[in-house]
This record gives sequence, C-alpha cells and structure tokens, in this order.
Amino acid sequence: MNRADAEAALESGEVGSVAYQDFVSESPFDFENGQRLPAFRLRYETYGHLNAEKTNAILICHALSGDHHAAGIYGLKDSKPGWWNHIIGPGKPIDTTRFFVICSNCLGGCQGSTGPTSLNPQTGKPFNLTFPLPTIRDIVRAQKRLIEALGLEQLYAVIGGSMGGMQALQWAIDYPDCVKRLIALATTAQSSAQAIAFNEVGRCAIMQDVDWQGGHYAPGKGPYVGLAVARMMAHITYLSDKGMKHKFGRDRTMRSNSSGLFDVEFEVESYLRYQGRQFVNRFDANTYLYFTKALDRFDLYGESGRLEDAVCNIKGRSLVIGFTSDWLYPPEQNQALVHAMLRCGKDASYVQVTIELGHDSFLVHSPDLYVVVRAFLSH
Repeated sequence: MNRADAEAALESGEVGSVAYQDFVSESPFDFENGQRLPAFRLRYETYGHLNAEKTNAILICHALSGDHHAAGIYGLKDSKPGWWNHIIGPGKPIDTTRFFVICSNCLGGCQGSTGPTSLNPQTGKPFNLTFPLPTIRDIVRAQKRLIEALGLEQLYAVIGGSMGGMQALQWAIDYPDCVKRLIALATTAQSSAQAIAFNEVGRCAIMQDVDWQGGHYAPGKGPYVGLAVARMMAHITYLSDKGMKHKFGRDRTMRSNSSGLFDVEFEVESYLRYQGRQFVNRFDANTYLYFTKALDRFDLYGESGRLEDAVCNIKGRSLVIGFTSDWLYPPEQNQALVHAMLRCGKDASYVQVTIELGHDSFLVHSPDLYVVVRAFLSH
C-alpha cells in the first residue's frame, strides 16, 4: 500500500487493500494422535505495523467457517471485506494504528493452509482423509511456529470467537508466558452433547452424499449437496428464534407461487439455501468434517473433570464475553470459564452482551461489544 492509499485508509477507518502471505515450516510437525507432517504451510494476513519493541502484536483466531482474511479488501476484483472488518482497523476497537494484527488460516483448513485438499508430497495426490486429524491444540501449536517465525516472543492479546475462542483459551493455557491478554467470545470449555449432535448431523449429511466417495473425491468435485445441507443446519444454530422472527417471520418469497410442491416458499428457506450455495463455493467438505470433530473433542475439563486444572496455567488478563441469545455455547458455559479462573486467583472478567442475533452475535455490528473490547485492550 502506497502512502496516499495508507492515508486514505486511515481517514476512512479501514485497513484498505491487503494481501495474504504464506508461512512454510520445513520442520516435521507431530500431531497429538501420533501422525506426522514433514512440513506444513499456514496462510495469513497482517494489518498495522509491529513496533520496535515487538510488544503490540495481536493474534486473531477464526471460527469454523472463517479464514485468514479478517479485515480489508483484496482489490477492485474482490471487494468483499474480511469477516471481522467492522472491528479491525484504524480507530476501531482492534486499532491498527496501535496494534500489529495477525490472522492465519488454521492448520487443516482449505484456504491456503495445509489441509485435506493439499497435495501429499509422498503421493502427489490430495491428502483427503489421509490428512492427520488435528485437535485445537495442534492448530495452536502450528500458529505458535508462525508467531516465532515473525520474531515474536509475546503477544499483546489473543482474540477469537467460537472455535476461535477455543484456540485463544488453548493459547493462554499452553503458552502462558506468551499471552498477556485473552479475549474469548461465544465459546466453551467443552462441547455439549447437543452441540456434538448438531455437528454429527452435518457430518452425516456430507458422508451420505454419493459424491463424497469415502472422502476421496477429485479436486473441484465433492459432496456439494451434503455440504450445503450441513451448512444450512449449522447456520440455524448460529442464529436465534427471535433473530429469525425479526428478520424473516413467516414472509413469503416472490417465488412462492411456484408450481413445485417443495420449492422455496418462505424467506427463511430462501436464506438458508443461499447460505448453503455460497458455502460450497469456498469450503471443503473434508475440512468441515475435520474441524467439527476438533470442536467435539475440545475438552478443558479433561479426565479430572476439573476446569481449574486447565485454566490455572493462565497468567495473562482474561476477558470472556457471552451473548444472551447464544444457545449453541450459551452464557452459562462462558461464565463457567471465568468462575474457574477466579477460583484459581486469576485476573479474569466476564461480560454478557444483550443481543438477539444468536451465536453469531460476535460477528455482527454491536456497539456494546466494541466498547468492551476497546476498553480491555486499552488498559
């Protein structure tokens, strides 16, 4: 970005045009399940500038369907802003005039990082289901290599929502001396039986699609119908009854007089089908299987059943944010994290944001959320 563009971006409060980068680790990576990759790649983006002391870096961790493109735009041909563009930028709560912000596509992803769609160097064919099944801890350990490659010994903050919140928690637990601040939004210490059940329905939709081919579908092909249905079903869990009632109610579409018996009739049906179609254009079915399984297996309670045994390792200040209408990872699950931290004598706070948009509330415009995030990062 030239100086004129940078000044224009600063004035508008936007990070402006961005470009991704690729970090390649040439050292072997051992997964928790014992499998090994000889090397791996993480695709990432950065916003803002690292200060001379290297003390202003913030790591953003994305949710299941997210990626490294958290803010800015790629240019005129792709002007869609990053998934957290409203909160990252000059003068925004995560202020890029103050912080150096990093966001990477997770290991196992399908947006440039090594994952099931990547070529196995030993066979010259896509890994597909031969790719090791990562845990949230594996994903974080891969990110740690990126952070080290950037010359960073400490992060000012690690921030994430949903699956990103799990990563942020794992960061603070596994690398307590590295994380000065933690913000976990709309997350949980342990997936509930209901959350696992929803994920299983989505996986079944994918695996029962004839085009799944046992996970070994060809590049450019795949179980698009199954993946779309999985996305539609999951997207319902990201919303709320009140939110859908306000947005759609029982409104009919303009095509509701179609002769097809089961054609789209209601606006909410049209919306969900659109979400399904859009998702299959940018996401890989096997990655969806892998990431949902990582969510299901995430469990900070462990064998002891004591959450304190995990969070007692945290040293940095912690902020956990729950949303009143989130029924996927409801407020009480977010509160439990802070209660356990406080029992361990940690500097931890809980904030509950009243909003009717469900689990995805951390992704939408929310002035109340902005105030909380800005204040926590400012002190």
